[in-house]
Amino acid sequence: MTKHAAGTVSWVDLMAWDLAKAQDFYGALFGWTFQEGSKENGYYTMAFKGAHPVAAMMPRPSDAPFPSTWNTYFAVESVDRSVARLKELGGKVMMEPMDVMDAGRMAFGTDNTGTPFGFWQPNQFGGAGLVSEPGAMAWHEGKTYDGAKAVAFYKDLFGMTADKMPDERMQYWVLKKDGRETAGVMQLDDKTSANVPAHWMTTFSVANTDQAAATVTAKGGKVLMQPFDSPYGRIAIVADPGGATFGVISLARPA
Repeated sequence: MTKHAAGTVSWVDLMAWDLAKAQDFYGALFGWTFQEGSKENGYYTMAFKGAHPVAAMMPRPSDAPFPSTWNTYFAVESVDRSVARLKELGGKVMMEPMDVMDAGRMAFGTDNTGTPFGFWQPNQFGGAGLVSEPGAMAWHEGKTYDGAKAVAFYKDLFGMTADKMPDERMQYWVLKKDGRETAGVMQLDDKTSANVPAHWMTTFSVANTDQAAATVTAKGGKVLMQPFDSPYGRIAIVADPGGATFGVISLARPA
């Protein structure tokens, strides 16, 4: 990937419970190598698959009011215009637009159902250099308690369309940008623990889902949903030792 279209997810990063332990865990799971940042940039650590940047991680502040989590960033042409539109649509700003040296410009907020996500306006850094290959991000789902409201928000914010899945067992929408499937929105049901906040979840591609799940357990993480087959590939939902949740999938066909 050399460029991510505006309105699609371009980057993910982890607020890690422990930076060194997170590198050990994700290095074993995905074969990542790391370039650790300096004190000046908050020890923002880049993760690589081969020569390609695929994600990043940083230490979670000890007094942070939120748990260890994966953050999702959408590419935009203008962070400032996107933040203004987010406010008009009922979203809330958590971090106002700011320049990240010469890499790009970012902001962070929530949608109109309280689901956090970020904006990334690229300059020298465009985002993930690899997608849908083992060790790289493959899919993104917004999990919220009001799916229809969130879908309307993202359609307006990013100029997306949405198709509702016909499966009545769950409320799920596929978001499309210029006709291409880019993300999903799933409504959390009444079986979900009240302690689970609305969130975006990243699913990473792996060569073998069952082996990946075994590695998660061996390295101190948890398998929250055992591997299962889907039309898109074999999937498992897991958590790292710090509690950050994510998915793994061996894709039935490359995206």
